Formats: sequence, C-alpha cells, structure tokens
Amino acid sequence: MLPVFFISLMIFIFLSVPIAFSLGLSTVLGVWMHETMPMEIIPQRIFVSLNSFPLMAIPFFILAGNLMGVGGISRRLVNFASSLVGHFTGGLAMVAIVTSMFFAAISGSGAATTAAIGSILIPAMVARGYHIEYAAANQAVSGALGIIIPPSIAMILYGVAAEVSIGDLFVAGIIPGLLITFSLLVSALIIAKRRGYKGEEKKDFPTIMKAFKEAILAILMPLIVLGGIYSGVFTPTEAAVVAVVYSFIVGFVIYREISFQQLVETLKDSAVSSAIIMIVIGTAGLFGFFIGINSVPDLIYSTISEFVTDKYTFLIIVNIILFIAGMFLDGGAAILIFVPLLMGTALNLGIDPVHFGVIMVCNLAIGLVTPPVGIDLFVVSQLTKLSIVKIARAVIPLILVFILDVLIITYVPVLSTWLPSIMK
Repeated sequence: MLPVFFISLMIFIFLSVPIAFSLGLSTVLGVWMHETMPMEIIPQRIFVSLNSFPLMAIPFFILAGNLMGVGGISRRLVNFASSLVGHFTGGLAMVAIVTSMFFAAISGSGAATTAAIGSILIPAMVARGYHIEYAAANQAVSGALGIIIPPSIAMILYGVAAEVSIGDLFVAGIIPGLLITFSLLVSALIIAKRRGYKGEEKKDFPTIMKAFKEAILAILMPLIVLGGIYSGVFTPTEAAVVAVVYSFIVGFVIYREISFQQLVETLKDSAVSSAIIMIVIGTAGLFGFFIGINSVPDLIYSTISEFVTDKYTFLIIVNIILFIAGMFLDGGAAILIFVPLLMGTALNLGIDPVHFGVIMVCNLAIGLVTPPVGIDLFVVSQLTKLSIVKIARAVIPLILVFILDVLIITYVPVLSTWLPSIMK
C-alpha cells in the first residue's frame, strides 16, 4: 500500500498535476487500498486541517500585502532605500535589495515582493547601464526575502504544521533575514565594482528625512504587527486583521492611491490566492494524517538513525533534500509535505523546532529562484521578457551566496533562537 501511495504521488508530480491534487489523489488511493480505513475519513481530515484559528492569518496577510502593493507603498519604499544606499557603487542593485527587505516585511510573499519592486527597479537599473540579466537575477533573489522576513506566510504554514509558536517563528526570521540581506548587498557591491556599475548622486540629510517621512507608514506596519504579538495585545491571527485595517487606511484614506475598482480587484486576487493555499493545506493535512497513521515518520527516523547519529549530519541531509524539493515544489507545499516526514526525527535529535523552521523556510526561499519551478524567475521573466534560462545563468552566483548563508544559519542556531529567547 505505502509503495503504491508514494509512487503515485511521484507520478502525479512528474506529470505536473497541481500539488494539491497530487497530494489528494495519491492519499485517496492510499485510503482506498487501506484495509480498515473508511473513505469518509477523507473529507473529515481535510476539514480538520482547515479548522485552525492560526490559518486565518494567511488570507488576511495576503490581503494586507496586496493592499500595500497597490497603495503607493512600493514607490515610497524605493525612494527611501535609494536615499540610503543609492550612492554606493552598484547603488540601484542595493536599492532593489533593501527595498525588497522592507516590502518583505509587508507582503510575506516572495512573488509579491519580486513583482512589486521589480516592476519599478528593473527598468531603472537597465536605464542606468546594468545588464538586464543581472538586474532580473538580483531582483529575483532579493524577492526571496519575502518568505523569510516576518510576517511570513511560509512561517505561518510551518507553525501550524509543526505546532510551533508563529510569533516565535516571526521573530526568529529577523536575524537570518538581515544576514541574507547583508550578504546580497556585499555581492552587489563586488559585482558592481567588477562590471563598472556606478552609484547615483549622494542624497543630503533633508532629502533622506523627506523620503523617510513618506515611507514611515509602510515601515511601521511590521513593527506594529510584531510589537502587538509580543506585547500580548493580539495574537498572530488578530495581528493579520490589524495589518489589513492599517493597510486599507494608509492606501485608501491617507495616500488615496487605491481606487474603488482597484480595491475590488485586490479583494478578488487575495481571495483567489488564499483559496489556492487553503486547498493545498487541506490536502496536505490529509496527506500528513495518512502517513502519520501508517507510522511513516517513525520508519524514516529508524532508517535515518541507522546511518546518522548526530544532528549535524541530519541537517546537511535535510538541506540537500529541501534544496532539491524547492526546485520542483512550491515552498508552502514543500513545508506541508516535509514537516510531517522530518519533524519527528529533528525533535529526537534535539533540534530546536523554531530553528528547524527557519532552516526549512530559508532553504525553500532558494527554491523561489531555482528552475524549473522557481516562481520568482517566472515573475522577472514576465517583467523583462527574458527566457528563464538566461535569468537562471545570471542568478547562479547569487544562489551560491544564499546557500552559504543557509549553511551558516543551519550550524549557528543562535542566529534563529536568540531573539525569541530574550523576548519571552
């Protein structure tokens, strides 16, 4: 039964069947072949998987990010980042990285970050003499910060799947996100010096303060979200609702850049995106239940323990598995598939579940820029009309930087656990 179950799952994925249906169909087949499990368990477990208060945060954070995206926030963040780092060698590449970091703290999505910032900065970089392949690659990798910097939809999914505090995960992602941002800034500086990309004119202090004042409302949102969670004012789910109200007031009332028609379209797009994610969560919950009831995690642990005796070796294996999985699976789907499979072994080896979550999310962030399914590559391909192959070649050096950062995050757990520990 189990071999048929896993083989059918691999076949569905190989045939490019959407991941939600791949998980659902293979699990239905497994339940049908099970000797004692009734088919009625399928809708029951899907409902149980979705009947979770923390999951309500996902559609609200998606809506908040979309509202901020159409509300003039992107342009203001670009101006502020440009006033800070635009004068450095390779300044516009750095602006793309810093702006993506700021916008990541609003959207929680890699693709949304890439689209919102790339639509502004990629043409600007090309106009200043940057190679279009590098401009696209730099933006794609910078956009991957969207699932690391809190609030992160990927971390919400992990928190629900692993039953770990979402607030702790949000805070745990701050230092790793800053580490990756800094590494990308250094790589941008090195590449710019080698290729002769010049910076812009240095802005004076009044100009910087003016840009800061224009962007302050966007910068405040993640502070309100995280501050509210850790001060006990509201839960992560309630924080998502606060983010929606705040985004609406900023974009519709204060900046007045969201028209009624844009508001309707934003609500529609957010509903569709949320529905897609929820379908995956439901079928992944069914998948997790089925492999759990058949002791697959215990089987994996007993198999791994025969060859792996320490957590460091296990973590390098996990990194390799997730790197490969990220090439073929959406990050959220990969989390929902691999958490039930790997979490038991991680806990048995003494790995902090919050640290393990950061490792998983950072690995799957790389998957956003690795072909054949790297969603950020497709986004910048649409923006630049370049082929995925050309962008993938340009992105290789930046992926190597990202991989080095992931290894540091993996083997220096204090980077992920220190902030949550001092905030308790």
